[in-house]
Parts: sequence; C-alpha cells; structure tokens
Amino acid sequence: MKAGIWTTSLLIALIGCSEEKKPNVTSIPSVTASAIVPPSAEPVVSATAPAAPVKVPDAVAAQHILVAYKGAKGAPKSVTRSKADAKKRAEEALAKAKSGTDFSSLVAEYSDDPGSKDRQGSVGKFTRDKMTKPFSDAAFALAVDQISEPVETDFGFHVIKRNQ
Repeated sequence: MKAGIWTTSLLIALIGCSEEKKPNVTSIPSVTASAIVPPSAEPVVSATAPAAPVKVPDAVAAQHILVAYKGAKGAPKSVTRSKADAKKRAEEALAKAKSGTDFSSLVAEYSDDPGSKDRQGSVGKFTRDKMTKPFSDAAFALAVDQISEPVETDFGFHVIKRNQ
C-alpha cells in the first residue's frame, strides 16, 4: 500500500512539473509499484512466533467425587437427595477443593461412588472412549492438577481432578 502511494506521488510530480506543457500520457515512463520501493519500506516481521501445536494425550489419569441423586444411574438406594441438592453438594466439595482441602479427603466425605471411593476417588488412567462423554470431555480439557466445575452425567455430578 505504501509503495502504491509513493508511486502515485512520483507520477503526479512528473506530470505536474510544467504548467505550460501538459505531457501526453504516452510520454510518461512506465513505472510499476514493484519496480520502485521507497527507502522506508521495510518488510513486516511478526514479533511472536507461531504457537507450537498442543498435543492432546491419548489417556489421562484422574480422581473424582461423584455426588449422586435419587434416580441417577447406579445411585445407591440410600441416596435420597434431589438433583438440585446433589449439584449444591458438588459445588460445596469444589469450593473446599479450591480453598486447598486435600482432594482425597473430600472424596471420603462427599463421594457416592463406592467403586472409586476406596481408591481415594481414583478412576485410574483412561482413554477418552472409556468414560461417558461429559466426563471424558471435562477430564481431557483439564491441565494436570486442575479441578473441574461440577460435571453432570447420568450418574450424578462429578468434580474431577486430573492427575496426569
């Protein structure tokens, strides 16, 4: 764009040199923008290098707290809380986790998943297709040691901590 303006200015200056004699258009030398580059024209160089592509892992390891509600898939018969109460309880567990409470101790206090409760909430290392989609999507989106917001699945509300 700057080269085009500079070339146009040069042409106007060449044409306007004489008030008395108007030059014939065919007598103006042929000038192209690529042939004339003003001395101030510098190539534009980006200050930031392109970001390296982020490698998505094939598998992640995680712990979770499952807060079930009455009617949720696999919920123990002893669970009588409503869906709204389950979400509120999961949010309470998350708030404690964010304040620094040990995640494993929160599993013991809050989780309704008997299968992982004995393993401090560990679901081990898994591939994306081994868990229900909302759970996998949330776990794979987390950075290592990051904790998710409550994630709803057919089983209830999960608070997930990615371990690796």
